[in-house]
Amino acid sequence: MIETDILIVGSGCSGLYCALQLPPTKKILIITKSTVENSDSFLAQGGICMLRDESDYDSYFEDTMRAGHYENDRKSVEIMINSSQDVVSDLTSYGVDFHREPDGSLSFTREGAHSSKRILFHEDITGKEITSRLLEQAGKRPNITILENTKMIDLMVTGAGCCGAVVERADKSVEPVSADTTVLATGGIGGLYPHSTNYRHLTGDALALAMKYGIELENIDYVQIHPTTLFADEERSFLISESVRGEGAKLYDKNGNRFTDELLPRDVLTEKIYAQMNKDGTEVVREDLRTIPEDELKSHFPNIINHCREMGYDVTKECIPVVPAQHYFMGGVKVDHDSRTSMTGLYAVGETACNGVHGRNRLASNSLLESLVFAKRAAKAMNRERKTPERALRCRVLRTSDLKEYGNMDAMARLYHRQVRDGISQARNRRGNR
Repeated sequence: MIETDILIVGSGCSGLYCALQLPPTKKILIITKSTVENSDSFLAQGGICMLRDESDYDSYFEDTMRAGHYENDRKSVEIMINSSQDVVSDLTSYGVDFHREPDGSLSFTREGAHSSKRILFHEDITGKEITSRLLEQAGKRPNITILENTKMIDLMVTGAGCCGAVVERADKSVEPVSADTTVLATGGIGGLYPHSTNYRHLTGDALALAMKYGIELENIDYVQIHPTTLFADEERSFLISESVRGEGAKLYDKNGNRFTDELLPRDVLTEKIYAQMNKDGTEVVREDLRTIPEDELKSHFPNIINHCREMGYDVTKECIPVVPAQHYFMGGVKVDHDSRTSMTGLYAVGETACNGVHGRNRLASNSLLESLVFAKRAAKAMNRERKTPERALRCRVLRTSDLKEYGNMDAMARLYHRQVRDGISQARNRRGNR
């Protein structure tokens, strides 16, 4: 059995940032299902929101609420916005290189459903810039260990709550991990969908285990479809960032006519695109990036330009075919404002958690911010907690499960996936019957 103080399941930005906010006296183990680079945090293109000043607060709050169809948790939104400058300060101290104006001040851009420019960015690979810097910082901490290609296959649960997890190592061996506190940071559910911008190994494992142990879930039928991904033969749909439309890119039907406002909230724009595709009898619509000045296009979106070129499209000379694809999960394991789940000793952060910030539809570039804000709050809450002697004893003497029950991992994975898909479908049906 592996023993640690804190077990964090997931190595995306929320898991890493949570670890960095914990004291160096805590022994921390981070496990990740694939390699550290294969997290959706690395894929985030657009940027991260920040409250520029108090004059923008009401507008930012309203933009977030409107995008979420006013189903957002208002307190969570308030916490996120008011914590944004603190988080950005941490990121810059870690060396995150946000784009700056000639005078050295931070540059801001705008995306769909934002009423003003409040999004910080690094080219069109902001998620990679942030997450790679967090990884660098984690590598400098002797109290943090990261195990790659290590899957969580079960939780260890007693009457005292969660006391760790059962994991499958890279060599296929199965081993229990005993922990005072466990943090679920397992990301989204895109691997359950045939077309998704997510990595295929992100399959909602935390949701399956929450269902198994009666841990509360919230809004698990709230799945966001991104309106613009490149229509190409690829395992993972390549996202054409909302920032592109924020900077002026246009959408056209099969006849080259503009058919909608490109800055509508994602769910509304997705419906417009599906309606146009149905009307035209096509599989795609066309996105025109030539409306953006070429110098700005090349400096702000080099990754998009290069990927499109690899797929045979020159965005400086032609439109590209785009289609909606599954992108983000607004529901998840229900947590409070400090990221605690309904089970003692268990927290959830990032896309796998639901604190109500996003409501029914996430506002562009709120994902990185929300993940970081509530990961830091989780770390602070853990620091305040004092384990009772009874809980500490029960976790220490937890009997190792009979590992024979984990012999057929493929069958277990299929079962978990089916349970999550069924759970999402049932939640959608219940909502439709209300």
